Amino acid sequence: MVSTLDKGCYIIDGKTIVPDEGDVRERLGSMGISESERESAKQNTIAYGILKSHNTSGNMDKLCIKFDKLTSHDITYVGIIQTARASGLEKFPIPYVLTNCHNSLCAVGGTINEDDHMFGLTAAQKYGGVYVPPHQAVIHQFAREMLSVSGGMILGSDSHTRYGALGTMAIGEGGPELVKQLLGQTYDVDMPGVVAIYLEGSPKKGVGPQDVALAIIGKVFESGYVKNKVMEFVGPGVRNLSADFRIGIDVMTTETTCLSSIWETDDEIKEYYEIHNRPEDYKELKPGKVAYYDGLVKVDLDSLNPMIAMPFHPSNVYEIDEVNRNAADIFEEVTKRARVSFGDKVEYSLKDKIKNGKVVVDQGIIAGCAGGGFENICAAADILKGRFIGNDRFTLSVYPASTPIFMEVVKNGAAAAILESGAILKTAFCGPCFGAGDTPANNAFSIRHSTRNFPNREGSKVQNGQVASVALMDARSIAATAANKGVLTPATEFDGEFNKYKYHFDSEIYKNRVFDSKGQADPSVELQLGPNIKDWPKMSALPENLILKVVSEIHDPVTTTDELIPSGETSSYRSNPLGLAEFTLSRKDPMYVGLAKEVRAAQEALVSGEDPKAALPELEAVIAAVEQRFSDAVSDIGYGSTIFAVKPGDGSAREQAASCQKVLGGWANIACEYATKRYRSNLINWGMLPFIIDEGELPFKNRDYLFIPGIRTAVKEKAGVIRAYVVKSGNLKEFDLKLGDLTDDERQIILDGCLINYNRVK
Repeated sequence: MVSTLDKGCYIIDGKTIVPDEGDVRERLGSMGISESERESAKQNTIAYGILKSHNTSGNMDKLCIKFDKLTSHDITYVGIIQTARASGLEKFPIPYVLTNCHNSLCAVGGTINEDDHMFGLTAAQKYGGVYVPPHQAVIHQFAREMLSVSGGMILGSDSHTRYGALGTMAIGEGGPELVKQLLGQTYDVDMPGVVAIYLEGSPKKGVGPQDVALAIIGKVFESGYVKNKVMEFVGPGVRNLSADFRIGIDVMTTETTCLSSIWETDDEIKEYYEIHNRPEDYKELKPGKVAYYDGLVKVDLDSLNPMIAMPFHPSNVYEIDEVNRNAADIFEEVTKRARVSFGDKVEYSLKDKIKNGKVVVDQGIIAGCAGGGFENICAAADILKGRFIGNDRFTLSVYPASTPIFMEVVKNGAAAAILESGAILKTAFCGPCFGAGDTPANNAFSIRHSTRNFPNREGSKVQNGQVASVALMDARSIAATAANKGVLTPATEFDGEFNKYKYHFDSEIYKNRVFDSKGQADPSVELQLGPNIKDWPKMSALPENLILKVVSEIHDPVTTTDELIPSGETSSYRSNPLGLAEFTLSRKDPMYVGLAKEVRAAQEALVSGEDPKAALPELEAVIAAVEQRFSDAVSDIGYGSTIFAVKPGDGSAREQAASCQKVLGGWANIACEYATKRYRSNLINWGMLPFIIDEGELPFKNRDYLFIPGIRTAVKEKAGVIRAYVVKSGNLKEFDLKLGDLTDDERQIILDGCLINYNRVK
């Protein structure tokens, strides 16, 4: 069972919960807690201490964080380094690790993926970084094994940058935030709330970390209980979990939309560092005697059962037994969700997966930063040993998260048990998680111990009539299902024993293969640029007035970054801003790119000294209507596009969800709220206005024109309300927008047109 408090609370000595209500002072006093201890309790969380030690502002309400290390993978680091180069980068000022775990297969686009890898290698040599070749490790496993430090902070350009179980506060953000760190700037954020995740009890046999994580996500996602907050894992149940188990829960905290995570550490984590030959990087972390939390999620580990997140979100959570009992009803709910995302583009149903009263799946995957851990694979091997997945449709693939893990499961026999079952063991690769590997067949149902199951993320293409479904499960229940030849089975039905495997970390493969500059830059190295690696196009500063055309209108409850810019094979083009932009919203709104380009042509004409109306004739009536009321506005005006989405930006940290709109002429997003801080930050860093509009009937619709007078002045003067107008039939209809809180630097980035321009001006 997972429950939440509707208020803050104090935790005394790490075990006694005192809700912040009623006569709380008297109750604390009766426990011997002084008034000064109560008042300082907010400073006694683990998170507060780590943030304070990394804050450079001197103001704990307005943080300016400098991180200890940075990490990126091969669909983000090219753009980051290109942006930093354009701003004057000469050397990586802190350790920066470039991993190659996303486009590892080099299977799409000719040479371009390996061209990116060679760019990464030469960049690590030139600027003094670390380069991890393809198939050695997924980004987050390498960070756990080689980068984490108790009490440290890491910033990564992948949303699942989470190493809290090892005592490292890690945050996943879009590339421009890493650029700032590379240029000696800071990560600016208001002091986040800290929510206690209070664990008690022990997981029952067959329940794994993904089960615990999904139970938490299912409880907190929809309400936004931990949105943009830090999740701090405490309580007596922590000590009942192995390091691998904690890591498996921790990596999934991203799916709650929290900002970061941190755990109390103990001898279990100390041993982890010792196993990985880094005992000096361990430090005991725990809350102070009296710690105050802005909320509390209580997790009774004893009561949790094997879980499944049905399509199309990690929060769509059920117990596996419940799905088996009520499959028809639950599948109908999934169909309703599919209609929201897919409309009438495809016929979608899971009802054919019910055969003879049982749920049958087509594919199992255990992979990546969530599933590819040592204990997950060993537990799966125990379940599969002596059993066979059969020779029908069901397939199972297992991807160890790093070569050291792969080597160890080979040595201890787990690999043999997996292979003998008919499953396949593959190298470290993130592909199945984002649609670049093991794409299911049309109408197939795949169960995966990975991080996400958003629409189309597994690689299907609705616009081509292809659709598949992914559900998230723990490796143990995936193995139990595989042993049952594809019949959905919780691991609690496994009647054998789980062995206790000792892990031996062998770092020699990294020593022999990973390039580590030890922080020494070599300016003589020439960057190796492939033909797909392009510079960012020039971007204009924000004009005083804007005419925007609404070129997409999305009313889904949440819009993911996968829907804004698809993953999968499109990832190969992320080193080419204009080439990648052709895929923007392609699986959600195929008309978007063409409409955005039409408006961009008007802005390009303006910049070239030509008549925008000639490039886009429909502007003539719009400009005429504007001039009637704002006669001097056209002397400083810009033209561009915007989209409306109810709640955009859930999911990946990928900056391209924003930058692709920008290079297509986008000036803004309009939303009721933004799903994550990282997506809103991406908009800002690419010079796009993150407008907010009140919920209710929209004053505009798709393909309407909007006029926003005095927007530059409004941004500069920190206006609380932005006056805007819908331009239609010669009339201007007024409505209000807001921008929300912006730092002074964020305002200047928007005024300058993007982070690149901001740094050039500086």
